[in-house]
Amino acid sequence: MEPVFVIAEAGVNHNGDLGMALALCDAARASGADAVKFQTFRAEDLVVPGAPTAEYQKRQTGEQDQFGMLRKLELSPEQHERIRDHCYAIGIEFFSTPFSLEAVDMLVALGVRRMKLPSGELTHRALVEHACATGLPVLLSTGMATLDEVREALAWAAGARGSLAGVTVLHCTSAYPAPDASLNLRAIVTMREALGLPVGYSDHSTGIEAALAAVSLGATVVEKHLTLDRKLPGPDHAASLEPGDFGAMVHGIRRITAMLGDGVKAPRREEQDAARVARRSIVASTDIPAGTALQASMLACRRPAAGIPPAEWDRVVGRTTRAAIAAGSVLQWDALQD
Repeated sequence: MEPVFVIAEAGVNHNGDLGMALALCDAARASGADAVKFQTFRAEDLVVPGAPTAEYQKRQTGEQDQFGMLRKLELSPEQHERIRDHCYAIGIEFFSTPFSLEAVDMLVALGVRRMKLPSGELTHRALVEHACATGLPVLLSTGMATLDEVREALAWAAGARGSLAGVTVLHCTSAYPAPDASLNLRAIVTMREALGLPVGYSDHSTGIEAALAAVSLGATVVEKHLTLDRKLPGPDHAASLEPGDFGAMVHGIRRITAMLGDGVKAPRREEQDAARVARRSIVASTDIPAGTALQASMLACRRPAAGIPPAEWDRVVGRTTRAAIAAGSVLQWDALQD
């Protein structure tokens, strides 16, 4: 099974501070994540002044004005370059979520290896098409969406890039944090079967359990918010994992991936010793002279599995012995006449 691609979503948890952004990269690398992801936007390209914040944003930040909140969380092009260079130096992939066509172009110029489009932009046709036209792998998050809306966005994506090769859809519940009963993880299976594409999971729940369950359901990508401290002010910290828990999640994902295996129901190499001692063979239950036609009353099935297996019982009964067989001996085919 291919390894699950784990994304540490730094998002806006840097609170507009470059030092904190770089520290998030370090924490993501130390946790074992494959990549750390930020968000690339300018407030004026994203929202009109005076637009209200979501309830969770008000609760976490006290901000009433979405424009003002986002303005404080922007990263400049120069800061993007610093973050990219730092990620390269420490050995973790950097990429970001673009919220405008210009942001897509800037990220391409920075050399990112993939794009992630957030749930809120799923219905933004121009952005979907522009990001998919880059030819880079695209992660398309589907929070708040119906399956028909996902199909419509995928049609735009296919038209822009010529096919859906390299596109992965992410199941998501757009609540921060998302209650357990809202996660609907079985939708991962539904989307994979309905769309014929790889499906991942963008997790906004608390704890690590949902991410682990998603992997067991076949998620190929897991994205989870990372913060240095869940008590920090900011819209997403409360729905994020601190570094220690994030590392535990990654460790659990790697273990579960190994546990899932190849899906072929066949004995594993590690079971060979157990099979020998736990399964049975046909044995002589009494001393049997040479030239004896075997009767069921002369035989029994006992451990170990070192001779004729019990499934061959009907082929053994009635055979004639070539030589005497002592009680308790495991029967072998060469001890019997054809």
